[in-house]
Amino acid sequence: MRNLQNLLFAALGGVLMGLTPDPFSQWWLAWIALIPLWMLAQKLKVKDAIAMGAMWGFCYHGMALFWITTVHPMEWMGVPWWTSFWIATLVWLLITAWGAVLSGLWAAGMSLFTQKLNVASRVIIACAMFSGLEIVWSWGPLYWTALGFTQSPHDLLLLQISRISGQQTMTTAIVAINGLFAEILLHRTWSERRRYAIAAISLLIAIAGYGVWEMQGDRMASGNGQAIKSGIIQGNFPNALTVKPKGWEIAVNNYTNGYEKLAQLGAEMIVTPETAISFLYPNYDARREPFDLAVKKYRVPVWLGGFGTTRNPNAEDPNNYTNSLFLIDGSDKILGQYDKVRLVPVGEYIPFKPLLGNLIRRLSPLRGEVDAGSSEQLVDTPWGRFIVGICYESAYPATFRFQAAAGGRLILSASNNSHFASYMSAQHHAQDVARAIESDRWAVRATNTGYSGFVDPNGRTIWLSDINTYETHMETVYLRDTKTLYVMWGDWLTPLLCISSIAIYVKHRLTV
Repeated sequence: MRNLQNLLFAALGGVLMGLTPDPFSQWWLAWIALIPLWMLAQKLKVKDAIAMGAMWGFCYHGMALFWITTVHPMEWMGVPWWTSFWIATLVWLLITAWGAVLSGLWAAGMSLFTQKLNVASRVIIACAMFSGLEIVWSWGPLYWTALGFTQSPHDLLLLQISRISGQQTMTTAIVAINGLFAEILLHRTWSERRRYAIAAISLLIAIAGYGVWEMQGDRMASGNGQAIKSGIIQGNFPNALTVKPKGWEIAVNNYTNGYEKLAQLGAEMIVTPETAISFLYPNYDARREPFDLAVKKYRVPVWLGGFGTTRNPNAEDPNNYTNSLFLIDGSDKILGQYDKVRLVPVGEYIPFKPLLGNLIRRLSPLRGEVDAGSSEQLVDTPWGRFIVGICYESAYPATFRFQAAAGGRLILSASNNSHFASYMSAQHHAQDVARAIESDRWAVRATNTGYSGFVDPNGRTIWLSDINTYETHMETVYLRDTKTLYVMWGDWLTPLLCISSIAIYVKHRLTV
């Protein structure tokens, strides 16, 4: 009975954290949602703490990532209805379970290392473990629901601290505040409770004060960088039509008409979504000719989402290709190119190919595989160097930080998203808002079905499209050369916390 109560208490915390991102958007709950797991980890043995952490993580990640199941049905790709259902469900369960493993490990570490420490030491170690586990998580192919992500795009004031050491700064703050609140409940004397309440409130005030200071500057002033009139085309092209000739015709017409409209309005650069016109480029294709002729006529540079021939000399299959953005202006020259680095398992490549290759080939519509671009590629344009991401690369801060540190002046994010629920698009927008704040850059987001938009360096959304609509829009954005502490030094906070934690624990063991 006691174990069941503990599991329900842990589940409550996970559900509260699951309510923070879209579609619920209750971001403020993140500052109390870890309290149940913190309290349980201070009372339970390691084995029981792991179970509590796994329950908390399953509820949080399961709720936040439930949009993955909306990829079903995939009958348009030739996958039978029931097969599609089980694929979507299995992928959701696997990704959720991975998140549950991480929170289970954190709870185990809290039980094993912090129960006999003072509160200050406990908070430092807790922050180090959570941030460290998230960093390890980000090394893998599936990464989305970091704690810091829960505050975007609604809590812009507190999100400004991510300029200091990236997303892990916000994760650290959330863990620390939750821990101090939990300690208020764990201690019985009013003097101790008052001390931890003052510490938590003071930390929140300090974070908010930093946010106010950062948001005072006029980030849209022309003096902040070179101005450029940028246009977005949201093609609203259902994925089910990508395998049909009529669908290709619709896509070409939508993007050709949108390009001509924005060019006539005076756009200096136009951005299309991921795989907007899904033919090989620069190969000539008669089906794409109306778009090519429009670009030759107006000569306004456009970022075209499409596929390119592999640039990997070690590619195993000559049918392999890249998911790319090409900057073209109607000349015979490609002005810039970015090849997607973070590929979608099953959808773009076959994971664990020796074990699962034959099975996935039967289930997947892939013919050949998408080759990943170089993780160190830099994109130079006529306006200077840009920061570019395709699809869910938006969830990987290090990818954007690398390009910003190398001189990237503007963020371009291109994605499809049309096969998922609308709240997935809202979460994707939240990821790009966070990347804009961390790097102090404007962001131009072009998506197929929404939400496309323009974001300023403080994370304020200047314009946001509707969902499942065809739209074009133009805004003036600015190319910036500033560098935040995060851009210059990377995530320096997590290693510092880890080193401090080791020193604290060693000192504790030596004095026992």
